[in-house]
Amino acid sequence: MKIAVTYENGQVFQHFGHTEEFKIYTVEDGKVVSSEVIGTNGNGHEALAGFLADGDVEALICGGIGGGAMEALTDAGIEVMAGVSGDVDEAVEAFLGGELISSGVNCDHHDHHHEEEEHGCGHCHEDAEEGGCASGGCSGCSGCGEPQPLFEGKNVGKTVRVHYKGTFNDGTQFDASYDRGEPLEFVCGMGMMIMGFDKAVAEMEVGEIVNVHLNPEEAYGEADPNAIITLPLAELPGAEELQVGDQAFLQDMYGRPFRVRVTARDEENITFDANHEMAGKELNFQIELVEIVA
Repeated sequence: MKIAVTYENGQVFQHFGHTEEFKIYTVEDGKVVSSEVIGTNGNGHEALAGFLADGDVEALICGGIGGGAMEALTDAGIEVMAGVSGDVDEAVEAFLGGELISSGVNCDHHDHHHEEEEHGCGHCHEDAEEGGCASGGCSGCSGCGEPQPLFEGKNVGKTVRVHYKGTFNDGTQFDASYDRGEPLEFVCGMGMMIMGFDKAVAEMEVGEIVNVHLNPEEAYGEADPNAIITLPLAELPGAEELQVGDQAFLQDMYGRPFRVRVTARDEENITFDANHEMAGKELNFQIELVEIVA
């Protein structure tokens, strides 16, 4: 059996139709015996289904995927595991172990705070996964053309590296780059971070340390009751294994994955909360500008 994964720098690439590479795994007796990275030769969207079918691929692991591409892959007899993020090798091992859950749905819910990856606490990638709790989700990019700055400042548009510690009002620490031993790197003012954090860095000097208090509107926003989604279990292949408190991915109407938490379920329906886990909370950050890279 052959498994294809949308691939970029060792991670599951998040837009099937724009992937430039796949990592192809050959599996025998439930174990990976070989793998290789191949280019897509400029194919896109539905054409990629034929490309994979010609390569005898039987299963695809990807992030976001549109309805047309999903239909083409299904017609080609290729099993699709969508809404997946993180390390490609780990994703394949999870698939082989029966632990991978496909989003399996194109949801038309618009008002979620989706993380295209992301860290649960605010990066543009699953916790950027290495990012931490200060990122915010790429709001400076409209999806086409060049990203535009969201505000002005001497560091806006520059790649910066910062250390930070985040705490709640009671002093409880929820995240700290110091604990990971590696500063967080991002482009200031481009929506990669939550707004209050980003604006604080915009006017800092290298070596300066500032303390900021952020209300929800400057951080992850207020919790949105419209971001509570109830769906029939029959529409979500694999969701029957989910329990209250588990996390999963759904897709919006454009095929983009977004993270949700299971808040309730019964024999017929399952309810997800697409609000960010920090929504509605006041946050405090100590920020140290370590370096301006460029």
